[in-house]
Amino acid sequence: MRRLGVVGSMVWDTIYGRDPAQPAVEEWGGVAYSLAALDATLTPEWQIVPIIKVGRDLAARANAFLGTLRHLAPGTRFAEVPAPNNRVTLRYYALERRCEQMSGGVPPWTWPELGPMVADLDALYLNFISGYEMDLPTARLLRHSFRRFLYADLHSLFLGKEPDGTRIPRPLPQAPAWFGCFDYVQLNEEELAQLGDDPLALAAGALVQGCTAVCVTLGARGAAYFTGTPTRTALVPVEGGAVLEGDPTGCGDVFGATVVASLLAGRGLEEALRLGTRMAMRNVSHRGASGLRDHLLGKLTPA
Repeated sequence: MRRLGVVGSMVWDTIYGRDPAQPAVEEWGGVAYSLAALDATLTPEWQIVPIIKVGRDLAARANAFLGTLRHLAPGTRFAEVPAPNNRVTLRYYALERRCEQMSGGVPPWTWPELGPMVADLDALYLNFISGYEMDLPTARLLRHSFRRFLYADLHSLFLGKEPDGTRIPRPLPQAPAWFGCFDYVQLNEEELAQLGDDPLALAAGALVQGCTAVCVTLGARGAAYFTGTPTRTALVPVEGGAVLEGDPTGCGDVFGATVVASLLAGRGLEEALRLGTRMAMRNVSHRGASGLRDHLLGKLTPA
């Protein structure tokens, strides 16, 4: 069996949709979406090794969710910490526009903690759900010591936090250094725009840092990628048209996890992105991460 490490944050989401008459949905979110999508898309020879801290207040519920995964490496559990777990309140104003407010205090990984945990892994997928999973020096040490497959969704590194927990967009400090820590980097269109006005030049700069490819999610339009020297790019549209109604929470997480599983299965980058957009669109018609694995596989799930 081959072992895929997953770094991220389990988040308890409270989601308010665009219809004020509908009650809020409370469910697991964050890296739970990634774990469910990996469970649906990894080939049988791969096992999931979670490298994820959870707060003591929600540790039992988090480990119950973990126990539903079928690709989980035997004996693995979340790392329980004496801090309140991350919680996020999401308020949607449009299908792809929302206000996000975060509370909780799960601490980041340090290199002395992380180093021994990645030593026997074959690949590593990082999803910056909170943006505080690790700092740049730790990421640099990870890259220096772990020379195998490294994929990172940089999403919340592009979010600052107000005193009340409201997340606000910001340019990523030391972005070239971050890009150089991973083989594959994922970000969305708005995050790419925060780095400057010339996406091709920005992607070329990332590739110079040692990145193999930059993957950009485009919402309802699909995804794009930048790779190679000289840099080439292509758009991968959504098959069958975009889904205009539903819950888009977790779509980027499902997309990234599917791309990772596809690349590890030996598929090419464009095919991996095509599968990623397909699964992300399927995620729109499901709320929360519980039962998501079966939903992505086209199976019936409890309401």
